[in-house]
Amino acid sequence: MPYLQLDVPAEYPEATKKALASKLGATYAQLMQTTPRRVSVGFRELTNGSLWRCADAEPVPGVVLMCDIRRGRPTEWREQLAVALLDLVSEHLELPRDHMAIEFTQHAGDEMFRPDEGWAKDWSETEAQPA
Repeated sequence: MPYLQLDVPAEYPEATKKALASKLGATYAQLMQTTPRRVSVGFRELTNGSLWRCADAEPVPGVVLMCDIRRGRPTEWREQLAVALLDLVSEHLELPRDHMAIEFTQHAGDEMFRPDEGWAKDWSETEAQPA
């Protein structure tokens, strides 16, 4: 944890996904005061025409970014992160920001397990890394 999962409306080159994953991980780590090694990024590439963002007129190809994170961080941090993630996804996938949605699901620490650390703890300011 955290796990950032992007549902995208098409297939993208591996280099594009790798570059975006690197930027998403670094941005998450900086704004949420942790280390990039904790971040996992997944891409679910749906076939053309399989993911739409409904608009006032016609639906447009969309992106949904699900952010599964440990609870405890301030709302302001999550808002800053959401804006930064929108910018990165828009830039790398060449889609307008208004075609995207970001959702956060916050979990208790004991809902996450890592083989090298065991059960996680709830996030607290004492573990914050310098920004």
